[in-house]
Amino acid sequence: MPTQDRNITFQGSQAVLSARLDLPAAPPLAYAIFAHCFTCSKEVRAATYASAALAGKGIAVLRFDFTGLGRSGGEFANTNFSSNVDDLVAAADWLRKNHQAPALLVGHSLGGTAVLAAAARIPEARAVATIGSPFDPAHVLRHLQEAIAAIERDGEAMVDIAGRAFLVRRQLLEDFRRQDLRDTVAHLGRALLVMHSPRDTTVGIDNAARIFTTARHPKSFVSLDNADHLLSNRDDARYVGEVLAAWAARYVAAKADAIPAAVEGRVLVRETREGKFTNHVVAGRHVYRADEPVEAGGLASGFSPYEYLSAALGACTSMTLRMYADLKKLPLERVSVEVKHEKIHAADCAECETKEGRLDRLERVIRLEGDLDEAQRAKLLEIADKCPVHRTLHAEVAVTSTLAA
Repeated sequence: MPTQDRNITFQGSQAVLSARLDLPAAPPLAYAIFAHCFTCSKEVRAATYASAALAGKGIAVLRFDFTGLGRSGGEFANTNFSSNVDDLVAAADWLRKNHQAPALLVGHSLGGTAVLAAAARIPEARAVATIGSPFDPAHVLRHLQEAIAAIERDGEAMVDIAGRAFLVRRQLLEDFRRQDLRDTVAHLGRALLVMHSPRDTTVGIDNAARIFTTARHPKSFVSLDNADHLLSNRDDARYVGEVLAAWAARYVAAKADAIPAAVEGRVLVRETREGKFTNHVVAGRHVYRADEPVEAGGLASGFSPYEYLSAALGACTSMTLRMYADLKKLPLERVSVEVKHEKIHAADCAECETKEGRLDRLERVIRLEGDLDEAQRAKLLEIADKCPVHRTLHAEVAVTSTLAA
């Protein structure tokens, strides 16, 4: 699914924050927040790829620069772990007011620790994911070790972090040291995904173990194998995004009552009210979307009714040919069926009995792969017309309608 993004700003805990909202092409099924690593920005590779993957699954993602970082306002020297958590809560407030409260919270490195702490203040969040995150927020102080004595003595000092100079004040040290997330993680009350690389030299794998063992089920762990802490390898970042999107869909793709169960043997279609024509199509365990093209007033978020009809004919044709070929042990390797629906003038259809007005025409092109001779190919073409959906379309069909009680 193609995605689009939009640059926005909102009021954070101390200043106006710069953010990006990654949107699916269709109306979002849910919203998420992504928190970046310590002194990073919303454009870090992990945030970019994870957000794109989630948007591709229909989940909109708000990622932003924490106070004093990236393009956000405020002074980094005035921030700490608590202000980061407050910024996350402010981001959730903005989503709640302007779109929909976030159902998913994702954080990379210290951002993951922050979303664990913020979850209790964002009641709508149903799932939380951490990527290479420390269990103890004070873990980041290891990267300030050489400057801690100067900060304690003078109240502040310039510190080099990942090649950039930051002014760090004593209040940051004190705030990090007084954080204790053991009870917070133990009572998280959300689905949890912990992702971590055993080769992470910045935040050791033992942190993932502590988060995972402290939390209660439902919880999952995914090893990132050879990935480094910043996911600087593009394939690693993409993998994180794809796994995260697949996992999140289980928990946040729809509200508990948004998609009802269909009665066995029946197909249920119900409006989503996201757009004029958007519907959920429920068949057994499977959920699809139905819509109309943009030019017809829809959002193009799913198959149109006639596309479903064409798909039914194509699928039935392919399955029927497969059954026959296997039964007769024909060397049929693969079947492809292309179906086109159109309205035509009856006068243009030489083989049709109707000669006035307009009628529906389904054009079916069948591609057969394999070492088949001409007689076998001709027989398979004949069998295609015997598929049940084809017969239904040619038979008299009775459609009854009643109003539910």
